[in-house]
Amino acid sequence: MSTSGAKKLWGGRFSGETDPLMEAFNESIHFDRRMFAADIRGSQAYAKALCRQGILTADEQQALDSGLSAVLAEWQAGKFEIRSGDEDIHTANERRLGEIVGAVAGKLHTGRSRNDQVATDMRLWLRDEVEALLGFMRELVGALVERAQRDVDVLMPGYTHLQRAQPIRWSHFLLSYAFWFQQDAQRLEQFLPRLNQLPLGSGALAGNPFQVDREWLAQELGFSSVAPNSLYGTSDRDFVAEFLFHGSLTMIHISRLAEDLIIYSTAEFGFVQLADAYSTGSSLMPQKKNPDSLELLRGKSGRVFGDMTGFMMTYKGLPSTYNKDMQEDKEPMFDAVDTLTGSLQITTAVIATLKINADKMKQCLTGDMLATDLAEYLVRKGVPFRQTHHISGAAVKMAEDRGCQISDLSVSDLKTLHEAFEDDVLLVWNFEKSVDNRSSIGGTSRVTVQAQIDHLKQWLN
Repeated sequence: MSTSGAKKLWGGRFSGETDPLMEAFNESIHFDRRMFAADIRGSQAYAKALCRQGILTADEQQALDSGLSAVLAEWQAGKFEIRSGDEDIHTANERRLGEIVGAVAGKLHTGRSRNDQVATDMRLWLRDEVEALLGFMRELVGALVERAQRDVDVLMPGYTHLQRAQPIRWSHFLLSYAFWFQQDAQRLEQFLPRLNQLPLGSGALAGNPFQVDREWLAQELGFSSVAPNSLYGTSDRDFVAEFLFHGSLTMIHISRLAEDLIIYSTAEFGFVQLADAYSTGSSLMPQKKNPDSLELLRGKSGRVFGDMTGFMMTYKGLPSTYNKDMQEDKEPMFDAVDTLTGSLQITTAVIATLKINADKMKQCLTGDMLATDLAEYLVRKGVPFRQTHHISGAAVKMAEDRGCQISDLSVSDLKTLHEAFEDDVLLVWNFEKSVDNRSSIGGTSRVTVQAQIDHLKQWLN
């Protein structure tokens, strides 16, 4: 019995009072209350399963169903009153159900434990959230594809080691992230069957003694399979760990995109400008336009990764079946869902409203970025690539020594490096041609970029 006098679901064994500090330390209602709908849905299905086994009469099952619907309506209307002794969402719902329907509420828990109940609630809740997240991921991919289609003619420097490397299409850059987010969505889709496994009917650990039809329960609750072992069913939180990993990886991709756009938005680059809605100013310097949305996205990736690592440290050393440490499984899951939900939507909005400076991108294309094209020119003349790489490097050095661009070198200059150079070498100094030469699958040519766009559009549709 608690200090408030309210009955605990587990209180029959105990005669002493609970330390009020321990009672507060033990309760989880302040965060697991958000699973109210999942908990009620699972209870309504379980009542039907008990009725099918003759544990409840049809009238009792109907009374429980109606009472649980009334509890749900109170939650949805914001009128549910949490009271002292409501240590978790299961206790709160059952207490309120008893106030509405009377003693028959005490039959609902027959053969059921909070161990299999909470595992079921979490899977039901997360399943709905994953479906919503998949929708947000598809919207983000759609925004990237739409921008890639719109800006397909814009060229920009491509970078390795943050050094200008080769010319690419701006669309090609955007699509690289679209494919990452497509992979994130596909991983979540592949995760769903493992998430969508029913623990209910496992009891506390040993199974259900009233032969409830677990396959019927799974069908009633939309689960695709039944946890095949009751110890596993109550103890498994791999689905939380896997979701947190997938969420962390998605946030890493968001963070990397944010980092690129932060760099490209600086005055030194000037490639992109964020919409005012996703920027802030400085409290001291009136000229500043800070990419706060992108910085927050970059920061929140660490938050979700922290959710994962914190949970894994809790999970790693637990003995079998349920342990109270598992109360620490919900807040990281809730936090990751909330952070992902907001981050995906903000990222989509940033991409959709982003302004690009195509002229500045073009101005940053310099002749030395075609040094590889010069080497490839010689390859087409029959010179081995290892030699052409060295020759092209010598041309870069010659231009540097003269204080000019490599494209300013004459045919005569180049002939001093190799006799294979001819007048047609001047055709190398064309950024559009360079880009469109990269025409094998996945390349940055117009044709291959369009193929990537079409591929993603087909996936989206």
